Amino acid sequence: MFAAYAARIDRDQPLSGLELGERPAPEVRPGWSLIDVRAASLNHHDVWSLRGVGITEDKLPMILGCDAAGVDQDGNEVVLHSVIGQSGHGVGPTEGRSILTEKYQGTFAEQVAVPTWNVLPKPKGMSFAEAACLPTAWLTAYRMLFTNAGVRPGDSVLVQGAGGGVATAAIVLGKAAGLRVFATSRDEHKRRRAVELGAVEAYESGARLPERVDAVIETVGAATWSHSVKSLRPGGTLVISGATSGDRPAHAELTRIFFLELKVVGSTMGTKDELEDLLAFCSATGVRPVIDEVLPLDRAREGFEKVAAGDVFGKVVLTTG
Repeated sequence: MFAAYAARIDRDQPLSGLELGERPAPEVRPGWSLIDVRAASLNHHDVWSLRGVGITEDKLPMILGCDAAGVDQDGNEVVLHSVIGQSGHGVGPTEGRSILTEKYQGTFAEQVAVPTWNVLPKPKGMSFAEAACLPTAWLTAYRMLFTNAGVRPGDSVLVQGAGGGVATAAIVLGKAAGLRVFATSRDEHKRRRAVELGAVEAYESGARLPERVDAVIETVGAATWSHSVKSLRPGGTLVISGATSGDRPAHAELTRIFFLELKVVGSTMGTKDELEDLLAFCSATGVRPVIDEVLPLDRAREGFEKVAAGDVFGKVVLTTG
């Protein structure tokens, strides 16, 4: 079957390790299901995998891709939960918890095998491309907002780095949930798009906000860390799920954190229950993921280049046909 996969790890030039070509079809073990992939979305995780983050040389070649929507062996339209081994479903007691592409072949292929427990019904009225955006970036944003930030309708939230998959999801979900959302971006076009999606206002990165916010959604890391801390009201919460600009900020702002009793919460992906809640939320509100571009799988390299360069607003989706 045709697939996009990591053939080599290169920390400095990650895309040099990306190959497109034929790979063996998945072998299905007891308790697992074979899914015909219709659409799969790109994440920064896929670029980091090519750098060797979360994957070792002995796992290569590894088909990339965490997210997918497709059709199961019974003809049902489905969405996949990307975390394998949660609660031990479908894996042995020593295999542990991991994300697709760390131990198991991923979704940038014509077929993928996952534990049957990880397969959820795709909402009616949602396209395969839209559904494929939900299991990583949108689930991460959902957990950051509603589980770890604990915000409620009427609260204020700052989303750093408008344009990325998680940031875009946080703006859309926050607006739909009745939050007052502020956003930042270095790019004027992305700031305009953020307002169109529902942000109250979007500012240059590092700009002073008109008010301190209840929570900050942080995926950028070092470049925005100090601004994130300074933008919080006393007792506010900073939720971080990524550090695309680096994980060692020049100023940690520790004095401000303890003096104002700020909370800093790490957040990674989400549970199957939260994905079910996200799917229900999208169905009830009509919210749909923001898609930057849809490309056929044989043009996957173009999608990787866009994500690696940060030249996206929303998600890049790969389709198989």
